[in-house]
Amino acid sequence: MLYGSILKACRERKGWNQEEMAHRLHVNQSDISKYENNVKEPPMSLFQKWALVTGSQDVLVAYMLGVEGVTILTTILSTVGTAIVGGFINLGGLL
Repeated sequence: MLYGSILKACRERKGWNQEEMAHRLHVNQSDISKYENNVKEPPMSLFQKWALVTGSQDVLVAYMLGVEGVTILTTILSTVGTAIVGGFINLGGLL
């Protein structure tokens, strides 16, 4: 699965740029760019922290359960400003 777009969407939903995300994760901005562009795969611990600091823990659960990246992105984009969990529930019991 291409996870970069999912990570980027989670970051952008918080309104953070790559530098802000790097600061919150204690990594370099260049690493954020590499993760979001699928050049470098983040370790699961970083993926978990990314989900936690962006409030997107449900995205991590969906990713781990193998939900398609397009489905996750659609849900993130359709629930901006609302709880993403509700977006998943509204997808007809996808999880």
